[in-house]
Formats: sequence, structure tokens, C-alpha cells
Amino acid sequence: MAWVGGGTLPTRVRSHEPSSKGVPMGEDRYQRSRELWERSAHTLVGGVGGNMRGLVGGWRPHPLFFQDGAGPHVWDVDGNRYIDYNAAYGPLILGQKPRAVVEAVQRALDEFGPLLGASHRLEIEASERLCQHVPCFERVRYGNSGSEVVMAALRLARVYTGRDKILRFEGHYHGQSDTINFSTKPPLDQAGPPDCPVPVPGTGGIPRVLASELVLCHWNQRASVEAALAAHGHEIAALICEPLPANCGVLVPEPGFLQFLREATAARGIVLIFDEIKSGFRIGLGGAQAYYGVTPDLAVVSKAMAAGFPVAAVGGRKDLMDLILTGRVGQSATFHSNCIAMAACVATMRELERPGFYAELFRVSELLQCGLREAAAEAGVPVDVQGVGPLFSVLLTSHRPRDYREVIRSVALDQHARFWRAMLDRGVLFHPEPLQSWYVSAAHGEPEVKDTVAMAREAFGAVEGRDTP
Repeated sequence: MAWVGGGTLPTRVRSHEPSSKGVPMGEDRYQRSRELWERSAHTLVGGVGGNMRGLVGGWRPHPLFFQDGAGPHVWDVDGNRYIDYNAAYGPLILGQKPRAVVEAVQRALDEFGPLLGASHRLEIEASERLCQHVPCFERVRYGNSGSEVVMAALRLARVYTGRDKILRFEGHYHGQSDTINFSTKPPLDQAGPPDCPVPVPGTGGIPRVLASELVLCHWNQRASVEAALAAHGHEIAALICEPLPANCGVLVPEPGFLQFLREATAARGIVLIFDEIKSGFRIGLGGAQAYYGVTPDLAVVSKAMAAGFPVAAVGGRKDLMDLILTGRVGQSATFHSNCIAMAACVATMRELERPGFYAELFRVSELLQCGLREAAAEAGVPVDVQGVGPLFSVLLTSHRPRDYREVIRSVALDQHARFWRAMLDRGVLFHPEPLQSWYVSAAHGEPEVKDTVAMAREAFGAVEGRDTP
């Protein structure tokens, strides 16, 4: 692999030593985080604001607490600096605290305040940009989270078709709504046989009766979808999928698979919904639907569309979206399209629209992916780096998985935990859950890539018991 500037990558990068405080390797470097977690646990469930931030999400032996971020870096409360590939689970496509977006939000606060509870011009500016860039968007409506807009998309499909069932894929994640939060990461001993997968609730408290309205299939397997459509096609309102699944590894769709879904649903009057909460605006202004050249009927977007501010949107064909206009589908909430969110969305779109933005983002991302593969190969660690540009996964496996069950059966979980901890101790942050994604932002450049790959060489050595002190 050729690196701009020539030379070899250093084995230790001083700029990412634990911190200026000289905190040594080992647990003492996270002492303040441990203290805050112990204090927080007295009032906040698990000591964290969400499961993926705590022990359930893989943060061992305790969660970290962070206090600052800038560009490609984030700092924890102990002063340790990290190259950030967690990106707040995807939204931070411009890096930490992007000046243009923060300043736009500050101007909106000065002009409008945080919430008008009425229509305003920023809604129009944001909507015009979304409809310009996303192929299926003829009309849009906003929400505050991915879960909300997925719920709206499913309602639209059910009213439009007069049917109730939803076809979804094992391993894909579509938010917290009870009607769809099934089989995101089901235990294989509960998931049913391969030819007849069983919907498994994603959490306790979901009535199992709701499973009767779901039809479950395997990603990248045409035969699975064909069988489901043959048996239930006349009952299915919508097929929903992540066109670039990013919650069970980034399982790239096999050539022609998305086009097959498009043709199969159109032939049966089924609404095709793309969940682009993670892929939207991250791999291009048009998301995965533009990247793969397959246009769904409806799509939902969030995360990268506002560079860290909470906003989401559902959009699609006018005849579908107008069901909201006629009142047949309800879609309204107090904080929808608030001034802060719309200002952030407009400012983010302006940055993403800059000439060459995605070309550079892909170039840096591909350098990183290539470097990680080389580092693993040098250490003799089997790894599958799979994804599209700035959205990819690093799976410790000798087999390239195609669907959720193959991921679960092939990934070396213990090795991943050692790799994650070794990278964390060296100043590289990504989520500890092995099926989560890595996210590259526009703030990352070749210096961060070189540093990351240098640390990965050491960390992969740690996986194989050849740790460098």
C-alpha cells in the first residue's frame, strides 16, 4: 500500500500516547471514569443514559465518560485522547463540533429561539435540499429519531395497501417501536431453523402477538424472500430493509439483490422501504439508493443529515406521503422540525454539497480499510473489513459473512474484545460491540489513518499474544 509522503508507519505514535498527564497503560488511566460511573449508578439506570453506552453494550470493566471533542478526536474525563471512529453511532460525519453547523444553530437560536411550535422557513430550506438529493423523496415529513420515522413509514404502507404484514430481515435494526423491534440480534437457539426463521422480540415487554404481523427472511438470500412472498405476498404491506445493513456488521448487498427486491415488491404491490438511518448522507448525498441505483417507494433518514443534532425524516412518493395530508395517517409531535434541528440540517447539507466532499471521504476511508487489512495480515489475524467508504465493519473472522447467522457463527468474539481493548488503550475509539460499525468523518485525514494503522499493528499483535509494551 502506498502512503502519501512515503516512509513506513511508526510502531508507536507519540501524538496519541495516553495523554499529556502521562497516564500509564492499565486501569488507572480510566480512574475518573470509574468514579463517575459508580456515582451515576445511584441515580441513573446502569450508570448510563442508554444500554449501548454501558456494560450491556460491551464497555468493560466499566463505561467511559467523555468531556470534549474536536474534529477527529474525543477526550475522556481522565484526559485520554482518542481518534474517534464511533462518531456518536454515525451522526458525526463532519467530526466533533463542526464549526459551520454549531454556528448555524447558534444563529437560529438567536433568531427563532429553540422552538416556535409553528411553521418556519428553515423547514422549507431543509426539505428542498432533501428532495433534491434523495432519489425517492418527492415529499418529506420530520421526526426526532429513527424509531419515529420508521413507525410513520410502516403506517403509510399499511394504509396505502390495506394490508398488515411487514417483511423484514434478521439482523437489520429499525428502531424501538414494538411492531418492528424483532430479530435484530436474536439468539440462534431461539431464532428457528434456517428455512423457517422465527421472529424474536428485541426486548422484554413486547407482546409476542405482534410477531404474527411479521414475515422474516435472510439477507442476501433470494430463495428466502421468494418463499416468503409466495406464501404471504398477498398479505404483505411493506418490505423494509437496511440497503446497507450496518447493525450486524456492514453486510454489503450482493450484486443484483436490491434490484431483485425492487422488482419483486413492485410486482406484488408491496411498498419497498429503505431504512437509511445509517447509510443516508454518509455514503453520498443520495444514500445507498443512489449508490446502488435502486429507488424505493419510501425511505427514512437520520444521523448524518444533521451532523449530531437530533432529527430524522420519512420521505417518498407523493401519492404515499399525501396520506398524511388527507389525514388517513397521523404524523405530528411537539418537537418535529424544530428550529435547532432544521438549522443543523441545512448547515450540514451545505457542507456535504461541497465539490469533492465524498470523493475525499471515500479516499481516506479506503486508505484506512486497506491499512487495517494489512495490519491484520502482518499479525496473522483473520479479518473481514467490509462496507462502503466511510461506513464499514471490522470483523475478526476468516469467512466473509453474507447474512446475520453467518456473522454470529463466524466472528471471534473473544479476539474482538481483546482487539478493542488494545486499541482503546492506544487511543483509538470505536464501539466495543463486535457487530457495530466504524465511521470515518470529514475531519479524519491521512495523519489519523497512519496513526490508527500503527496502533492496529500493535493491537492485532495483542490479539495473538504478541503485545508490544
